[in-house]
Amino acid sequence: MRIAAVGDVHLGAESSGQLRPVLRELPMRADVLLLAGDLTRHGTLDEARVVATEFTDLGVPVIAVLGNHDHHSDAQDDITALLTDYGITVLEGSSTTVSVDGRTLGVAGTKGFGGGFAGKCASVFGERVMREFACHTVMLADSLRAALAELDTDITVVLTHYSPVSDTLHGEPREIYPFLGSYLLGEPIDEFGADLALHGHAHAGTERGTTPGGIRVRNVAEPVIRAAYAIYELEPARQRVVSAPT
Repeated sequence: MRIAAVGDVHLGAESSGQLRPVLRELPMRADVLLLAGDLTRHGTLDEARVVATEFTDLGVPVIAVLGNHDHHSDAQDDITALLTDYGITVLEGSSTTVSVDGRTLGVAGTKGFGGGFAGKCASVFGERVMREFACHTVMLADSLRAALAELDTDITVVLTHYSPVSDTLHGEPREIYPFLGSYLLGEPIDEFGADLALHGHAHAGTERGTTPGGIRVRNVAEPVIRAAYAIYELEPARQRVVSAPT
């Protein structure tokens, strides 16, 4: 099963046609395309329309989560509805199943949020704004757990914007790790034994990492993979994962 993925494409209102030419060959290279958030620059509907037209009718299913940029204008619900109208599945604490050559691919997704990693993380304590910050991550991690619990598929992939591990943040300043992801997102990935976890957001990070339980994590932010998308080839039971930028 060939999974194409990219995040952080940051399309503006003037970006129409920017990606469409290179995406024409996607059906010959991959079975599905996963978008790891930050699809727009400022989260406006004009930008979302460009995203919709770039990624619609590609010949393969397109599944996305939103990122922090897509939330910037507080139009995330309208963006989700617009992308859905164009046939793009948008996940937030939810899952979807795709059939590929007689096998099933389950994708569970959430934007995720920050908070940091074991030993150096925010806690639900103190001022209201800090409690709200930490609680948001807890809520989204719990929604990811619930989405994974819904799946019974040959292959399971987790799709987030924020990172579930610190491995793929190497290259970013350590001071901002708490704003790039949270270990709480990694816990349900290990709990349910996903085959692969994909995220974006960390533009200066690295591509490869693993959860504490040994699940492969890949940072597919466009500035990291330096390609229109990367392809990950998976077989059931995590027998093989091969990646190649395209």
